[in-house]
Amino acid sequence: MTTRRFLQLDVFSPSPGAGNPLAVVLDAEGLDDASMQAIARWTRLPETTFVFPPQDAASSYRLRMFSPQKEVPFAGHPSIGTAHAVLEAALAVPVDGLLVQDGIAGMLPLRVEGDGLQRTIAIRTPRASVAEVVEPTDPRLTSVLQGWPLGTLPPARMQGGRSWWVVELTDETTLRALQPDWNAVAALAESTDSMGVFAYARCSDQPWDLAVRAFVGNGRRFEDAASGAANAVLAAWLDERGGLPGGRRDYVVSQGREVGHDARLHLHVDAQGEVWSGGQVQTVIRGMIDW
Repeated sequence: MTTRRFLQLDVFSPSPGAGNPLAVVLDAEGLDDASMQAIARWTRLPETTFVFPPQDAASSYRLRMFSPQKEVPFAGHPSIGTAHAVLEAALAVPVDGLLVQDGIAGMLPLRVEGDGLQRTIAIRTPRASVAEVVEPTDPRLTSVLQGWPLGTLPPARMQGGRSWWVVELTDETTLRALQPDWNAVAALAESTDSMGVFAYARCSDQPWDLAVRAFVGNGRRFEDAASGAANAVLAAWLDERGGLPGGRRDYVVSQGREVGHDARLHLHVDAQGEVWSGGQVQTVIRGMIDW
């Protein structure tokens, strides 16, 4: 066994306990695939990431990320949390305000702003595209959407790192009261090779512009506390349809209240149409792991 630095973080979180938990194993050299999967299964968190020295002069570090079941090519909250861990451990220094993550999804830049507890990190997510736009009466969706009062934009399946169905609800109160049919969500996710349904509603008179809920039906069935990747594909969809909140290219999202969290995500769509997804990160546990 080797002793390695270990962190547990809370991502997209203005305070501990509000965001999405993540485990990070630093000094991951020497771990094989089976060992990394075993550690991720043992932590029982949504994802665990493993940090390796860079192999390319253009990158700040390499990482691999695993859910308890399998390796994950890309996800937002593990990317942002890992960048926070790397900065805290002084393993990399931003250049012109940017870190560069090297992973299965390729070289992805992360923008670092501020210091200490006020620091925010945002990743430029893989470019998303519209896979299909459908009517609510599409037979694949009717069971999922039964009884859901829908908003203006039609349901769509977005592809970007991961695939999600995005569905607009009429208002925040309606969204927060949803009780999904998990069998229907799972059937839709499995038949369309997607993660599930990402439901959203526009908000007024709140510190956030959108409220969202992520119903995962592919493999495990659960509601995600905070998803940077899902919010990124939604931002791409809204930009495609000229529907960004208030017509602004920066906006704030509330996610996770329905599962006991209270995450805040900051989305930015730049002039080139690239989506940056980010927020604050809290370190909750610092220690060592013997593996």
